[in-house]
Amino acid sequence: MKGYLLIFLAAVLWGLIGIFSRGILDAGVGPLELAFWRATLAGGMFMLHARLTRQLRVAKASDLLALAGFSLLGVSVFYASYTFAVQTGGVSLASILLYSAPAFVALAARVLLGEALTGRKLGLLALTLTGVVLVSQGGGAGVQVSAASLFWGVTAAVSYSSYYLFGKWSLVRYSPVTIYAFVLPFGALGLLPFVTFSPKSPQVWSLLLLLAALSTYAAYGLLYTGLKNAEASRAVLVASVEPVVAALLAALVFGERLGVWGVLGGALILGAALLASLPVREPAASQAAD
Repeated sequence: MKGYLLIFLAAVLWGLIGIFSRGILDAGVGPLELAFWRATLAGGMFMLHARLTRQLRVAKASDLLALAGFSLLGVSVFYASYTFAVQTGGVSLASILLYSAPAFVALAARVLLGEALTGRKLGLLALTLTGVVLVSQGGGAGVQVSAASLFWGVTAAVSYSSYYLFGKWSLVRYSPVTIYAFVLPFGALGLLPFVTFSPKSPQVWSLLLLLAALSTYAAYGLLYTGLKNAEASRAVLVASVEPVVAALLAALVFGERLGVWGVLGGALILGAALLASLPVREPAASQAAD
């Protein structure tokens, strides 16, 4: 029970990402600068953690290059595109579109890993894409559905899907603390050439620190601690409360309300994500053969 509670708390903290981001954006900080500071501050926290626990090292140079390569997609592109999605479409829309990621995982796994694109996966892909189409049919109070918001939302989902694939390689070699201690600073460096820095008030710095400390460093820590005492399939179900938390908080804080089509489409996207997390039972004949 404790493991699932920790994962639930991590999902709640992730649900705050859009709220913190919207407050920072409204204060005049650009999306790329916001993404840069999130990666930089959280990366510094992970580096300190890794240093104190003697985990700030990699086995070989090729692993370091792999971590650097992943950081460009998993941090630079993901953090920036999600922030642009919040700016152009709102917190609710961005968080829902992010959960279309499992559909893109299935496609990428087919191309990159040679995994079979089964009927079940095709069905989930169709369900997800139908949900995205329905979401695109209308916005709602405080929700702006446009080509830009859909583009950035889907781009965030595609880049986020890389975590599932890269995790298969990285987590068998290094601890999460080690991985984030390297990929977050690398991701910040990938963003740096494109950032225009703006003056920031103490309140904005406070929001940036909360975004990095709570919704990045602490959330990842809670997730991986919880996974030690929880089944992976059930853990994903618990973590899926993130967009629900984000939508509720966006409604309370900013008055955002998804329209009917958005709610229906969001339900299909989340439903597909939940179904994708469920284990697939092997046929009885196959089990008997084992």
